[in-house]
Amino acid sequence: MFVDQRQFPFLADLRARWEAIRDECLTLPLETYQPWVQREMYGQGWSVYGLVAFGERIEEALEACPNTASALTKIPHLTTAGFSRMALGTHIKPHQGWVTTVYRAHLGLVVPEDCALRVGDETRQWREGETVVFDDTVTHEAWNYGTSNRVVLLFDFARPGCEDMPQDELPASVAGFVRHGG
Repeated sequence: MFVDQRQFPFLADLRARWEAIRDECLTLPLETYQPWVQREMYGQGWSVYGLVAFGERIEEALEACPNTASALTKIPHLTTAGFSRMALGTHIKPHQGWVTTVYRAHLGLVVPEDCALRVGDETRQWREGETVVFDDTVTHEAWNYGTSNRVVLLFDFARPGCEDMPQDELPASVAGFVRHGG
């Protein structure tokens, strides 16, 4: 399910900075993105540039993106952040996340036509400069049938009431990917 964003006023600051974040993201070499480890969900075409991995800051990546790093400091209880790139023709199959203590958000940076996210029974198009917030534990899928890559700033933050709860255990494949940098 998509979540009402009005309860998260910090998102307005992020949206106000979207162009600077996008410009910084577009300067990163494509080879610095790593394919997401759970390839059974998509085959190929989905890669990430990690900035914060399950509470651990990736200092070298943050230093390469100072505007983005500054914007991320405004997100309370941030647990994960990175640029998520979906190549044209990519379809991430329906799946469910495992972290019950966070909401996932996307800030649209580069969004072609015919590119969308379905969460539960609702489908939404990404929009450049706009955010979507959703419950990652609800079945969701994404696709890019447009003519160029789709890029969003993906980030997770603690759900209201879960700010002081321990994070959920990572699946072994994901934990290994995070610990070894891809």
